[in-house]
Amino acid sequence: MSFEIILPFLKPIQHLLEAETVSEVMVNPDSSVWIEEDGGIQLLPGIRFADGALLTGLEVIANKFGKKLDADSPILNLRLPDGSRLAAMIPPVVHPSPLLTIRRFTSRNFAMNDLIKRKMLTPEQAVLLTSAVIRGDNILISGGTGTGKTTLLNVLADAIPSEERILVIEDTAELHLRKPHLVTQEAQTDTHRNPVTFDDLLKASLRHHPERIILGEIRGIEARTLLDSMNTGHRGTLTTIHASSAKGALRRLRSLVMRATTQLTPQDADAEIYQSIHCVTHITREHGLRFVSDILHLNAAGYTTEDRCEVAG
Repeated sequence: MSFEIILPFLKPIQHLLEAETVSEVMVNPDSSVWIEEDGGIQLLPGIRFADGALLTGLEVIANKFGKKLDADSPILNLRLPDGSRLAAMIPPVVHPSPLLTIRRFTSRNFAMNDLIKRKMLTPEQAVLLTSAVIRGDNILISGGTGTGKTTLLNVLADAIPSEERILVIEDTAELHLRKPHLVTQEAQTDTHRNPVTFDDLLKASLRHHPERIILGEIRGIEARTLLDSMNTGHRGTLTTIHASSAKGALRRLRSLVMRATTQLTPQDADAEIYQSIHCVTHITREHGLRFVSDILHLNAAGYTTEDRCEVAG
């Protein structure tokens, strides 16, 4: 099934979904259509779905993917064949019409020079982070929603030597690594029958000779398992975390680790984190521009140096 098969059911926004520069299409319950393009969000007042058309189209799309979308199951999340993410809600949880958000990965083929041209990071930051990946540092990428954490991780992974075996664990497949020895896995937590969590996959992956582990996002008890793997010799890990600052990322990681190990003190959790993570790279979004604003360097004693940048370039 190709991406084009679903487009007839979303005709009013078909041209937006086919545009290479549009990264997100949002249809609100008031039927207004918004897009994100080149880092900015704008309203497109001339685009509307006919009454009932979006609801009918979403029901058909859900059916094509073997999912239910009705009053009893009003939330839909799925990955489209091209890797884009579709999320929808229908009445009664939203009113008066459906809510639809489609996130497209227009940056999937970016290289480091593309990020430098877009002022996401400076040439000096690019060299620093690329060198860290090559030597096998464990890097935590932090930032808010939509700041480009996945984009940066994807580009940094290009620096991993091609002969190394990489195991990737994600909730929904977003990464597109250009490496030959690659194993990708997706957590299955939205099923009532034997759900497979991030932590389940991470524990299982350690038995499959990973030379590099890439975790799409740390958000739960898998933080404990990930630290254990780093402390037992697995270097070169790349992962992301939601946070408002580089130091905030360390606090959030500590909270997640302590949630999985109740006997652990904050001081002990910090000590493990400082021994495991070599670098925290924080991405900020201001005025439509996404850029690396902080790079925090860690060692066993804590964080030692912090590189700050107000606006890259």
